[in-house]
Amino acid sequence: KGLNKLEINADLMKADLDANWELLAEPIQTVMRRYGIANPYEKLKELTRGTRVSREGMQAFVEGLEIPAAAKAELLKLTPWDYTGKAAELAKRL
Repeated sequence: KGLNKLEINADLMKADLDANWELLAEPIQTVMRRYGIANPYEKLKELTRGTRVSREGMQAFVEGLEIPAAAKAELLKLTPWDYTGKAAELAKRL
């Protein structure tokens, strides 16, 4: 009964996601590992720890990576509001 009373505030959700570009650290770290970049966790930790990262900041980080252009382009397409990682796959296991 209570779930039927909930209302989604899409604008607030989008604003919250837009303020948290560090959510993309996971896929970026995964790609960095795929291409053998040393210490990907530490590099992203240095970028994201204790601070908010803007879209521009995260994209500048990706632009500076020494990875193939195609991989870089795929990472630059990601946004906090469309990246779900393995959530859909894991949810199906339950």
